[in-house]
Amino acid sequence: MATFVLVHGAWHGGWCWRRVADRLLAKGHRVFTPTLTGLGERSHLLDANVNLTTHVTDIVNVIRWEELSGIVLCGHSYGGMVVTGAADRVPERIAALVYLDAHVPENGQSMQDLRPRELPAAIGAPPLTAEYFNVNPADRAWVDRLCTLHPVASITEKLALTGAGRAVKRRMYIRAAGFPLPVFDAFYHRFKDDPGWTTHALPCGHDVMVDMPDALADLLERA
Repeated sequence: MATFVLVHGAWHGGWCWRRVADRLLAKGHRVFTPTLTGLGERSHLLDANVNLTTHVTDIVNVIRWEELSGIVLCGHSYGGMVVTGAADRVPERIAALVYLDAHVPENGQSMQDLRPRELPAAIGAPPLTAEYFNVNPADRAWVDRLCTLHPVASITEKLALTGAGRAVKRRMYIRAAGFPLPVFDAFYHRFKDDPGWTTHALPCGHDVMVDMPDALADLLERA
């Protein structure tokens, strides 16, 4: 039995992991799918103070208060920023890191640095559409209905790392080949040649957990 902590990306919430979580639970694993502050069912908590540090703390606190250890920690998209920060704070609790079509930041980088975009002056950035992310057509209305504003401060805050996260030696990068984005291609190709990483590409859109839950659950088990 393994323990998984699955961290969603921008605009999403823990709801997006439902299919993958069901598959892992059916095999006897423990699965946690926390929703980050200000998003999903916690969207009522959105304010100007919600930033990347808030989200890292969300995940670290789940790990600490659930008294988890030996976990597979997976971050999707923006969630790669969050799991990198969490691994830096509690590396002793993490057996493997999985980046699912995700950003892999270095110390001092923000998501805005990795993928510059025009951001609103408002507290929250409006979601991009499921069609943009190439979600399968049958699920686009569901994804669009549940996505919420994303805290702008979490996109612009730079991640401060001590280097402790390097103690986590098992790392995997999963690329959604049906969602063209140069920054994710660059991560995938860099890690493909790195003996410290395993890499996989799946033929689907960005929301892999929605489009290919069986294949993703299998890869998470391999991690």
